[in-house]
Amino acid sequence: MAESKLAKVLKAGHFAVTGELGPPKSADLTQVKEHAENMRNHVDAYNITDNQTAIVRTSSIGVGCMLRQMGLDPVVQMTCRDRNRICLQSDLLGAAAMGVRNFLCLQGDHAKFGNEPGAKNVYDLDSMQLISAVRAMRDDGVFIGGEKLDHPLPNIFIGAVANPFADPFEYRPYRLAKKIAAGAEFIQTQCIFDLDRFEKWMEKVRELGLHKKCYIMGGVTPIKSLGAARYMKNNVSGMIVPDHIIDRIKGAKDKKEEGIKIAVETIQRLKEIEGVAGVHIMAIAWEEIVPEIVERAGLYPRPAV
Repeated sequence: MAESKLAKVLKAGHFAVTGELGPPKSADLTQVKEHAENMRNHVDAYNITDNQTAIVRTSSIGVGCMLRQMGLDPVVQMTCRDRNRICLQSDLLGAAAMGVRNFLCLQGDHAKFGNEPGAKNVYDLDSMQLISAVRAMRDDGVFIGGEKLDHPLPNIFIGAVANPFADPFEYRPYRLAKKIAAGAEFIQTQCIFDLDRFEKWMEKVRELGLHKKCYIMGGVTPIKSLGAARYMKNNVSGMIVPDHIIDRIKGAKDKKEEGIKIAVETIQRLKEIEGVAGVHIMAIAWEEIVPEIVERAGLYPRPAV
């Protein structure tokens, strides 16, 4: 089992770029394929969301396997909301058997926020326990219950998420430290609009030496409209959209262009922050803009590994 492209890029010291693909609410993957192909030369890997916001969609593993068939590098998201430890471990093995190497371990949004609010939340494990379980399967060759795997599971690249903006703010770096201790090797953050607060978080991350123990990728979301900016500010938990960002979008004649400019400026500033190893671009329902952002941010062409 060879290492993933994402792992190779990060370990080689390059500033990594990942994009995000949201599976459809159907079995028709035509548009996902088109978006993936459009980003082929501009991102190192593709995050595949796992029933994001608890809305039923094509499985992240299914889409991840399709990307492997296209010769691309998926980051399969796995949430604890929908599966117990048997299913989580089984799905990991199934995805790995199909060539998936990158796994992002998540808690998962509560079912009440999605389109099946009557669904039972499982949460047999939390995200920290899932990270630890994946590491044990890879490093020790054992399941959670202690039984040995029939064959080793090398070169799995373990990811997790971090929110530098949620309260209590002072606790966030220590939560990151726990995830790294559990086995997280790369981190993707919540969308960054408040760069000053993010830099304060990174100061503490560096003070704890965490930037030397994992690869931290800053989350970047291009804002498509004033309505989208206001929605993220007022309705998305754990996200801070400062007033000056709202004012810029509001005052812009071309709001999409202004959103792109803000994303590019954010990436350029992130590149200068010690300990930031890359960016994760989440162009929600605007995937076609990712190549332009990558090029304007000076991150194209991507390094060959």
